[in-house]
Amino acid sequence: MSARFAGKVALVAGAGDGICRATALAFAQEGATVMLAGPESEDLEGTVKLIRDAGGRADHVVADLTAVGSAAALRMVKAAEERFGTIDIAFNNATVTGPTRNVADICETVWAETLAANLTGVWMAMKHELAHMERNGRGVIVNTACNMAATGRLVGMGAYAASKAALSTLTRTAAHEYAAKGIRINAISPGPAHEPDSGGTVVPGPGHALSRGASTEEVAETVVWLCSDEAAFVVGHDLVLDKRSAA
Repeated sequence: MSARFAGKVALVAGAGDGICRATALAFAQEGATVMLAGPESEDLEGTVKLIRDAGGRADHVVADLTAVGSAAALRMVKAAEERFGTIDIAFNNATVTGPTRNVADICETVWAETLAANLTGVWMAMKHELAHMERNGRGVIVNTACNMAATGRLVGMGAYAASKAALSTLTRTAAHEYAAKGIRINAISPGPAHEPDSGGTVVPGPGHALSRGASTEEVAETVVWLCSDEAAFVVGHDLVLDKRSAA
């Protein structure tokens, strides 16, 4: 394992599989101690086992940012503090897409739940992460927005698009507020994160014939870079990971 993040503790919040698993593994491979937080204990335990089997250090806490809000956010931060003493890095990857409906047909409950999960849930996580990092005088936070939120291409996903666009703005605002306090905050905006097929080739999803979204491993590598000293100059940026969104 590399020593790039030796002595650092990374909190990866959202789930125990997909992008969260790939990012947790990437941090561990670079020497970080990893605290995983998500709603499914089995997935979290599976990722922790992969890290430990490779010689890394990791633990998990069941905390669903999309459903419980502040209580879950506080629980995961406290768990990291109690088990590892600190949080140097936080990756907030909680996402709920909701059903596909045109704007006028979105149920009020669905609208409220989607914004609560994708925007309020991440804000709650940042609230507690920032309080911890401000006491330490340093830290790095990366949030997951969505590259399609600003393009209008999320037809039938108005609540999701609105929540992710708002999260991008929240990220930039927080970045300006906390930069002078030694805390660096950015977002990533991936398209669909595609899994490799059996032959190792990343397969584009529907509507991505001209290009593709990043693989989960590519997203993870981007998050790790944003949290590293090599990206110390990147503050308040929303990094788009799918070139087609700029068309």
